[in-house]
Amino acid sequence: MHWDVVWNNIDYFLWGSLTIDTRNMTVTGDLGGLALAVVLAVLGIFGAFWLGLAAGLMRLSRRRWVKALAVIYIELVRGTPLLMLIFWFYFLAPVLLGSAVPEFHSTLIAFIVFTGAYVGEIVRAGVTALPKGQMEAARGTGLSHFQAMRLVILPQALRNMIPSFVNQFVSLTKDTSLASIIGVNELTNTATQVNNRTMNAPFEIFLTIAGLYFLICWVLTATSRRLERHLARYQARGR
Repeated sequence: MHWDVVWNNIDYFLWGSLTIDTRNMTVTGDLGGLALAVVLAVLGIFGAFWLGLAAGLMRLSRRRWVKALAVIYIELVRGTPLLMLIFWFYFLAPVLLGSAVPEFHSTLIAFIVFTGAYVGEIVRAGVTALPKGQMEAARGTGLSHFQAMRLVILPQALRNMIPSFVNQFVSLTKDTSLASIIGVNELTNTATQVNNRTMNAPFEIFLTIAGLYFLICWVLTATSRRLERHLARYQARGR
């Protein structure tokens, strides 16, 4: 067993080559490892939330062309593997923009577009799950359709969507490992680099990486379950 390889590289697995000199207050190196994977997941779910919210509301629109655009986007992206989307954005962006796009940005855009399609379905399901009388009652008070959706429908629906959003966050956190295919120095890529350099501890290295992924996902899953129990108690008191 060669656990010393893991211990000697644990800082690289956690935050890459980033080094902070507290004496001179300088930062050198690049962020990587688990920290970069978490950053990718957080930024991805943040961007996907707004994209998915727009797509979900468009899916519920009474205008056929607006609804059709949302359906095409959601169904097309959900039917495409995430790895393929990463390749598309990485190799197609230079052709369209005339210049190369950094690996991190290509991957982040792919994550936002991919996850946004699933968030759009979560939003659609959350809104349609509410009683239809909610919208009618809100419109009866003099609110416009937009105001009723923003002030009455969405606050109720979003509360019920929270566990689904957390589960999507867990899924995206695991999917960050695909970023290594185009050279993003996230957790899986750091493990591959160390394994290629040492060549004597693949079991220990990748077992450690699996443990780090499991730890992050377990925390997020536990949070989701806690939110579900809290919402169940809240709804029970509401009855």
